[in-house]
Amino acid sequence: MKLVIFLLILFSACGIGCNSNQTGANSAAVIGGGHAPSLAKDKEGNLHVAYCTGDSIMYSYSGDQGKSFTAPVLISVLPGLASVNSRGPQIGISSLGVTVIAGNKNGNIYSFEKNGKGTWRKTARVNDQDSSAREGLMALGGDGSTLYAVWLDLRAGHNRIYGAASADGGESWSKNGLVYASPDSTVCECCKPSVAVNGNKVFVMFRNLIGGNRDLYLIQSDDGGKVFHQAVKLGNGNWKLNGCPMDGGSLVINETGTPETVWRRQNKIYQCEPGKPEREIAEGRNCSMTILNGKNVYVWNEKGKIVSLLPDNKKQTLGEGAFPVVKAINKEKLICVWENEKQIHAAVLRL
Repeated sequence: MKLVIFLLILFSACGIGCNSNQTGANSAAVIGGGHAPSLAKDKEGNLHVAYCTGDSIMYSYSGDQGKSFTAPVLISVLPGLASVNSRGPQIGISSLGVTVIAGNKNGNIYSFEKNGKGTWRKTARVNDQDSSAREGLMALGGDGSTLYAVWLDLRAGHNRIYGAASADGGESWSKNGLVYASPDSTVCECCKPSVAVNGNKVFVMFRNLIGGNRDLYLIQSDDGGKVFHQAVKLGNGNWKLNGCPMDGGSLVINETGTPETVWRRQNKIYQCEPGKPEREIAEGRNCSMTILNGKNVYVWNEKGKIVSLLPDNKKQTLGEGAFPVVKAINKEKLICVWENEKQIHAAVLRL
């Protein structure tokens, strides 16, 4: 019995490199036990994953393009950690290092910073009004020295999109600013927003609620998130729904600085650039995207399986699970991480 317990502990703490099924083309391996993964890549090509197990925020990274990951380490324990239905720790990269934000059930968001020695510490609270982020839905993006966090905020009594910037790697955060307020009083209450930063430009995508329609909108700032322009609806169709789909989509910036989006309407997934008609790509939910060598790659959850769509329109099933996130590694490879059966899985795909 002692041997069995020891082996279970060893397996839960072990990184991808401990798994005999090494990550490669069409193969998957386990990073660690947990759920709600978030994924980022730094300019050196290192891959960083944050996720959670219970109230513990966990971290692992790969320095060899996803062939192996380090054994997970504890970032922090945050009592009441929000971690279901797209909630969970969000990881971002700036020129100053790796930063994670996470929210708790009291409605507060905190940031954590990894120092040069590889250890983590709690740095600051992101929302400047106590208990305003009770939905626990947030996103984090970064470029250069700038990090920008967005979240659903209830300080006005109904959900709006708020944001804050950090120029010191999450050591401190700016005064919170209103990104968007719906003319129908609230944005969609249970869908995670997305954010992407490109120099001084900050793009935020969120699911709105206007006239009963729960459609995706994109809003942009040209001054680091101080002032945002008018929000623009994505796609031509509408989704009138008396309920929340709990599905926020994914946002990236292409090589020309144009935002590319992927999101769900009803049971279908659509790709869309602002100002252009949407294009149906699949049936499913919980979609994510990345750009590989100038071409879009998509992943999503389809009937309990993680499915990818490569630039040659070839679909591949990566495994069972939900809530996938995908990131390009270089011009030939990408990595997808997702959760399944209380474990974080990863797979590297090659074109």
